Amino acid sequence: MGNENNTNFWIATAPLMFFIVVLAYGLFGHTFLFDGERLPVEVLIIMAISFSTLFLMWRGYSWDHIQQNIIAKVGESVPVLLILFAIGVLIGSWIVSGTIPMLIYYGISAINPDWIYIFSFLICIVFSLLTGTSWGSAGTIGIVMLGIAQVYHADIFITAGAVVGGSFFGDKMSPLSDTTNIASLATDVPLFDHIKSMMYTTGPSAIIAAIIYVILSPAIQGSSTEVGTVQLSQIDETLRGLESIFSFNIILLLPLLVVVYGSITKRPIFITLLVSAWIAMILALVFQPFSFSDIFQSFNRGFSTEMASVSGVNSEVLAILNRGGLYNLIEGIVISFLIFVFIGTLQVMDSIKVAINGMMRNLHKQSHTVVAALTTTVFTNLTTSNQYATSFIIGEAFKNKFDKMKIPRKVLSRSIEDAGTMLENLAPWTPSGIFMASTLGVTALEYAPYQFLSVINIMIAYIFAMTGIGCFYKEK
Repeated sequence: MGNENNTNFWIATAPLMFFIVVLAYGLFGHTFLFDGERLPVEVLIIMAISFSTLFLMWRGYSWDHIQQNIIAKVGESVPVLLILFAIGVLIGSWIVSGTIPMLIYYGISAINPDWIYIFSFLICIVFSLLTGTSWGSAGTIGIVMLGIAQVYHADIFITAGAVVGGSFFGDKMSPLSDTTNIASLATDVPLFDHIKSMMYTTGPSAIIAAIIYVILSPAIQGSSTEVGTVQLSQIDETLRGLESIFSFNIILLLPLLVVVYGSITKRPIFITLLVSAWIAMILALVFQPFSFSDIFQSFNRGFSTEMASVSGVNSEVLAILNRGGLYNLIEGIVISFLIFVFIGTLQVMDSIKVAINGMMRNLHKQSHTVVAALTTTVFTNLTTSNQYATSFIIGEAFKNKFDKMKIPRKVLSRSIEDAGTMLENLAPWTPSGIFMASTLGVTALEYAPYQFLSVINIMIAYIFAMTGIGCFYKEK
């Protein structure tokens, strides 16, 4: 099997350290040192898998034992991969049915482009609170807001940051959210106590982020004239193009309502997304002028404006609709699969558990304990790429320590989300980072500087931990 009894901290965490170094070099170091492009994340992960596997075999573990751990971990990734497939299908079907084009059409007409960033942030907050899903919010309403931003030539990176931030606010604060319920369950904290505790850090973060988006708005920055006049011809052309391709009516909102209903009633998200997609396909057959073959092609490879013959309209202005389909998120699916393979190799020596235990040594103050919980959550989330696993690992590791230090567990449950749920979307190798990049067409590294909610939330969480603000130390 291996030399388990002789495994120390540095040996157990060597594959993990190699992974961190490789990622840091490939995503940042190579660009700064050699002025080159960022190296492909997939290749960096394969390098980490190769090193970890060879290192384990050198330590005496058999390939069969390593493979068993990989298979077990990849098995856990199936729900994530299914959702990635379903979201791609959903986007393609919502476009061919006219649902997304209709929302873009009326959004262009109704939303003041001078305030596009704050609108993107607030609308995604509302939708994600109603549904409890950040992926569903970004993959539907988020795409609509990106489409509107592209038409008005607003900054796509800022818009994407606002969309992701608004989507994750609801993912964290909604009682319908899976990560919110799991963090509550993992720490034995009542759900609404957990949510109330998060308001201390997430509430101020959302307000500050909203103020920043207002300040960055074209109206404040003095660029509203350019957006309002120079692009008018293109905007009119986009509206005409949408009108000429699609037929709009209120029934096209049905796929959206299905997702909202499925989230509120706690239906399986994969089933909900597929039902919504099939309903959208039926609506496309009934209301839209596309052939049966074109509609199924949208389900498979995504929608293309080439399916419609539009005269007098520049096809480039409708390029925002060329997306979706079963293969739309294939890059994200490949990266997600590879990262779970790597995590499977880490489990052979319990590398993550050993690393956390090493971080927990010499904690004698309440503030140090909360900071340690935040830091180990960051570490665990970025290395497991799984917020569910992070919640249970950190919850189990710190519950008794928080009790012993007389820190209410709702601070622990909050810390798991402050440094886990809110961080995951900023890392390009996590499922959330991969999904957002694949869906919105903007990488995590590109939108992260403008995803103010998560950045501010993590900063406030550390400040509160070190100062004791909002940590309820006096509660019994």
